[in-house]
Amino acid sequence: MLERLSREYLRSIWMLSLAVLCTASGPLIAQSGPAEKPGDDAEKTRILFVFDASNSMNAYWGHNRKWDVATALLSASLDSLYGIDGLELGLRVYGHQTRHVQGMQDCDDTELLVPIGKGTNLVIRKELERLRAQGTTPIARSLLHAADDFALTSGPGRNVIILITDGVEACDEDPCAVSRALQGQGIIVRPFIIGIGLEQKYKETFRCVGNYFDASDKETFERVLDIVISQALHNTTAQIDLLDHNNRPLETDVPISIYEHNAAGPVSSNNHFVHTMNRHGRPDTLVLSPVPLYRVVAHTIPKVVMDSVKIESKTHNHIAIPAAQGWLDLSTGRLRSDLQGVRARVMQNGCELVHIQTLGSKVKYLAGTYDLEIATTPVTFVKGVEIGGGKVVPVAVPEPGVLSLNTGTPGYGGIFIRREGQWELALPFNGQNPTGRYTIQPGEYMLVFRAKRAKDTTLSAVHNFTMRSGAPTHLNLLK
Repeated sequence: MLERLSREYLRSIWMLSLAVLCTASGPLIAQSGPAEKPGDDAEKTRILFVFDASNSMNAYWGHNRKWDVATALLSASLDSLYGIDGLELGLRVYGHQTRHVQGMQDCDDTELLVPIGKGTNLVIRKELERLRAQGTTPIARSLLHAADDFALTSGPGRNVIILITDGVEACDEDPCAVSRALQGQGIIVRPFIIGIGLEQKYKETFRCVGNYFDASDKETFERVLDIVISQALHNTTAQIDLLDHNNRPLETDVPISIYEHNAAGPVSSNNHFVHTMNRHGRPDTLVLSPVPLYRVVAHTIPKVVMDSVKIESKTHNHIAIPAAQGWLDLSTGRLRSDLQGVRARVMQNGCELVHIQTLGSKVKYLAGTYDLEIATTPVTFVKGVEIGGGKVVPVAVPEPGVLSLNTGTPGYGGIFIRREGQWELALPFNGQNPTGRYTIQPGEYMLVFRAKRAKDTTLSAVHNFTMRSGAPTHLNLLK
C-alpha cells in the first residue's frame, strides 16, 4: 500500500515539475506592475488551513498542551474572519486518523475536513473541537493534496495555504519540492508556515517551503497568527528606491539582500535578488511579510546597509536607499598592453579597502572620493578620484617601458625611483641574480648593486637611467 502511494506521490511531483517547466512564471517575491492595494482585488481570497494533529501536538507548551493552545487561538481567529467579503476558508488536517506507532506511521493520514467555501468559519471550529491529535506528520503529501482542494473551487482567486505545525516531515518526502511545484504552476502563492515550539535545528527546513514564522510561546503564536492572516488577506508590498545623485529612484541592476533584523538567517529562500525596473519603468514590487523590522543590504561598491527598516502592513512601502553611482574606467587603451590584468586597490578614507579592480576594466562605485594603489613597478598612486553623477571617470596609467638588466651574478641592492626629489626603493635585490626583463613605469631611476661575493662597500655599482613609456632600456653591468 505504502509503496503504491509512494509511486503515486513521486509521479505527482514529476507531473507538477513538468508543468513548472512549461509555464512562464517569475519568483513570487518580486511581482511586476503597480503595487496591490488592500481592497482593490475583486477576486476571491481562499485560505486553506493545513493543521497538524500529530501525536507531538499533545506535548506541553508552558502550562498547556500545544494542541489546546493552537485550536483555541485558531478558533478565535476564525470568529474575527466571519463575514469578510470575498473570503473563503477550508481545513485540511493530518495525523488525526491513525494512532502513531513507531516505524509504522500512516503517511496517507491527511484529510480535507472542511472544503474551501464561504461562511465555513463555524464548521471549521466544530471540526477542531472534535479532533484528537494522535498520528504522524505527512506534510509533503498534505501540501500535494491541497492542489485538489483548491481545484474544487470555482472562479479566479488568490489561493493561500497556512500550515500550522510543531514538527517536520516524517514520511521521507520533500515538502520544498511540492511547494515549489504548486507555486510554479500557479495553484498557490507562497505558503505561510507557523512553527509551534520547533527546535532550532528544524526551523531552516521550512524556509524553502514558504514564509516561515517562529512561535516560541502562546503569546508569540497569537501575534504571529494575526500577522499571517492579515498578510494572507492583504498583501504588504514594498519597492526599493535606489536613489541617484538627484534623489530620483533611477539606480538599478544592483544585487539586494533582505534579512529579518538581528536574525541569523534570511527571511526566506528568495531573500536575494537583483533590483529591477518593471515594465512601467518603476522599481519592481516585492511582496513581504510584515515582520517588525528588516535589514536591507544593497550590494553596491561599497555596500549600503539599512538597519531597522520598518514595514507597514496592508499598504505599499517605499524603502529609500542612497545609491548614487558612477564608473571608474581603468581601461588601458591598448589591446595588448603590459598593464592588462594588473590589480588596483581602490580605497576610501586613506586605507579602507573597497574593491580590487584590474586594469582594462570598468566598474561601478558609489559616489565618493577614492584613492588608487596600482600594482605596477613601482606602485602607482592616484589620489582623490571623484566618482558620481552616473559619469564615467577615466584614470590613465602610462604604459611601462621594458628594462633588460644583466648583472651576471647574484647580489644586493635595488632599483630606485625619483619622486619629489627623493629616491624611493621600487624593486629590491635580496641576494638573487636580478638579471632579467622588467616592465617598469616611466620615470627617473637609479640602480644600486653589489655582488654577493664582494666584501667591500666601494664595490657597489651605481647607474642612473630613464624609463620611457613603451620604450626598451638596456643596462649591462658586465661592460
